[in-house]
Order: sequence, then structure tokens, then C-alpha cells
Amino acid sequence: MNTNQPSDQRDIHEDVKSYYRAAAAAGAANHAAASTGTVPDTPDGTVDDTAGAADDTAGAADDTAGGDEVWGVALYDDQTLAEGSDAAAGLSMGCGNPFAVADLRPGETVLDLGSGAGLDVIVSARRVAPGGKAYGVDFLPEMLELGRTNAAEAGVDNVEFLDGMIEAVPLPDASIDVVISNCVINLAPDKRPVLAEMARLLRPGGRVAVSDVVADDGFTPPTGGDEWAECGAGGLRRGQYLDLLRDVGLVDASIELTHETSPGLHAAVVRATKPAAG
Repeated sequence: MNTNQPSDQRDIHEDVKSYYRAAAAAGAANHAAASTGTVPDTPDGTVDDTAGAADDTAGAADDTAGGDEVWGVALYDDQTLAEGSDAAAGLSMGCGNPFAVADLRPGETVLDLGSGAGLDVIVSARRVAPGGKAYGVDFLPEMLELGRTNAAEAGVDNVEFLDGMIEAVPLPDASIDVVISNCVINLAPDKRPVLAEMARLLRPGGRVAVSDVVADDGFTPPTGGDEWAECGAGGLRRGQYLDLLRDVGLVDASIELTHETSPGLHAAVVRATKPAAG
């Protein structure tokens, strides 16, 4: 089965890291500027425009297709954003709103794959309190630092940000009730290990509530480069995605396409469940 796996996975990981490292730097610069009320200078005395670059790198909320927002914070409802963090929302680069389908409940344990600046972890932490916990995993130290800072400033303490790959999350088997993610799984060069990891981590009866980019069945993916990171062109074809969810042991798998992000690619809501024990 073709799972859209590029010939060199290391190159894909480095492309993705480079793209999101630039976004994290922009977010950190914006945070510093907001805290001091100034635009930071470079060591040679010139104005640093890194903060402004966030609008180009991470400000995807104003990208449109037929007049509708297709990326970023504009896809979240007002209630969800009110529970989050303005700083984290400013770096939202997702393709949907996983909370529209996650139905989080107090006492649950949630994992966000590719937690970035921490918006979804912060919202999850509020919704599973009291008694619950929200984890975020990311492979960029810069994003982990932003997530921890934003969570602390938001006043949530039932959170933990983990340094790791979404293909190998540093948590024990059957420790998670709900796996969420927003436009991150499509960035993985090989999707099977990611989906298998979700199945490993979920408790019996646990569920997947993911927003992701999904390709038309006839779509031909690129082999790397900026296109992979910038527009979700590494997304699995819909049929392949459903097959892989079932192959790793998840049931009741479904994919609902919500809007086109670019020709041949769609934002989608991906749902699945870990079979109940017995």
C-alpha cells in the first residue's frame, strides 16, 4: 500500500522542523514585543522584523478559498478561543477545530499530537478539569518552550508538554482517553507508525478526534520540500487513511471532509475508537 512515504524521511522531518522553527521564532518575538511594548532590535541596531514574519509564516487564518478561512485560528469558535490563550492562538496553523468533535469530559486524559504553541492543550486542560490532564507532544524545543510559557500564563497546571515524535510518544500503553491533533499527522513522512502509536496509547474505549488534511484518491503527493510543510500536501488519500486506521486496530473509523485547502486536498475530521475491553 502506498502511504505517501517520501524516499528520504529524514529530509521531510528536517523540512518540517525548519518551517515550524521559523514560526516558533516569530511567535517568541511577538510575545517579547507584546510584553515590552516594543519591537526588538537586532545586535547591529537594525529593527528585527521576525515578529512581523509571523503573519507570513503562521498567520494562515486569512488564507481563503472562495472567501472562507481554510487555515488557522479563524476555524475555532469563540467559546473555544475564550478558553485558550491569545498568544497560543496567534500561532495556530491548523486546518480545523478538533474540539468540535472531541467532546472532552472532566477526569479524562487527553493527548495532543504536535502541540505547537499549546492552544489545544490549554483548552483541553480546562475541559477535563477537575481530575483530568492534558499532554502535548512536539519535536521542537522552541515550540515546547512556547507551549509551557503560554500554559503557565493561562493559569492551567494540569498540563505536561513532552519532547518527542508523534511516531514514538513517551507515554505508557493504554494511558490516554482521547487523542486530538490539528493538521499534524499529514506532516509525518510515514503515517502508519503515527496511527499505530495512537492505538497503543488509547485505553479500551478511547477515541480519536483529529483534524487533518486528507487527499483525493487520485492525488499524487510531492516527495518533500516546502510544499509538504506549507500546505499539507503529504496528506494521505482518504481510502488509505481509513484502511490504515483499521489496520492498526481502531474501529468505527470515519473521515468527514469539511473544506478544500488546495486542489486535491481537503481539511477533514477523522474519528476512530479503540475497541472496548472484553
